[in-house]
Amino acid sequence: MTRLQRRTRNTDRADPTAIATQRTPDNGHYNIPVKPPSYRGRIAPSPTGLVHLGHARTFWTAAQRAKEGVLIFRNEDLDPQRCRAEFVEAMFDDLHWLGIQWQEGPDCGGPVAPYTQSARRDFYLDAWQRLRDAGAIYPCICSRKDLVESATAPNETDDEVLYSGHCRSRNEKEFDSPAGVNWRFRVPDGRLISFNDLNLGAQQFQAGRDFGDFVIWRRDDVPAYQLAVVVDDAAMLVTEVVRGADLLKSTARQVLLANVLSLPIPAYYHCELVRDWGGRRLAKRHDSLSIRNFREKGWSAEQVRAAANPP
Repeated sequence: MTRLQRRTRNTDRADPTAIATQRTPDNGHYNIPVKPPSYRGRIAPSPTGLVHLGHARTFWTAAQRAKEGVLIFRNEDLDPQRCRAEFVEAMFDDLHWLGIQWQEGPDCGGPVAPYTQSARRDFYLDAWQRLRDAGAIYPCICSRKDLVESATAPNETDDEVLYSGHCRSRNEKEFDSPAGVNWRFRVPDGRLISFNDLNLGAQQFQAGRDFGDFVIWRRDDVPAYQLAVVVDDAAMLVTEVVRGADLLKSTARQVLLANVLSLPIPAYYHCELVRDWGGRRLAKRHDSLSIRNFREKGWSAEQVRAAANPP
């Protein structure tokens, strides 16, 4: 039995909880709470590689902001092709070494388990069905080549191309299961989504211009990031999301999803990105800037935290 199996045994059981009703948007501005009455934050790494300095900045910030509340560890392991068990072990070890402690998670359990996304499929299927029944999503059969040829390429702050809308007229009611096609959320073209980020200030995006119809379920029968985090943050009663500034635009998408699903919207705090020596934002392929690499070179946790959060 591995350490991860020992950690998760009898602690990661499904237990859906009641979810509060979302506030009604007023003129496109969503009332995201500034001072949650009871703080519940989360760190949500994906085990597709080693955590790096950028993660260290974000997760350390999340831990500091949760000092007077609860910090949740959520293992975002939805991608079966890229997630690896050894990276799950590395996430736990490296973040504990860094000095980050959480009160709920796959290793210690909690009232809103499971804390591993691959064990939460029923939650996502329920949300998919509600979106389908509301006519908010549609099946998309466009290939990757079709998307590249017909869409505008993303910039470095976003990872999804602007979809042309080719499949918007397809009938979603014919499908009893999401498998086999991509499912896209039908954005309300022209809708302004504005919110106040607790670190970067006022933000505003326009649906149909800044982002198009986005994927919420993949053709390989895997829930997409945008849907999974909205469902999980609500079910886990998260009151504030701390993450990197590259996900600012995703906040606008997720606000729209939460609105249709009648889910609460947490507060958001987006951290400035950590960049490599050439000015590029970090990715997990930057093994030289991983926490594990710094540990092996003899750096202390204090030195790594200082490098991730320069004055």
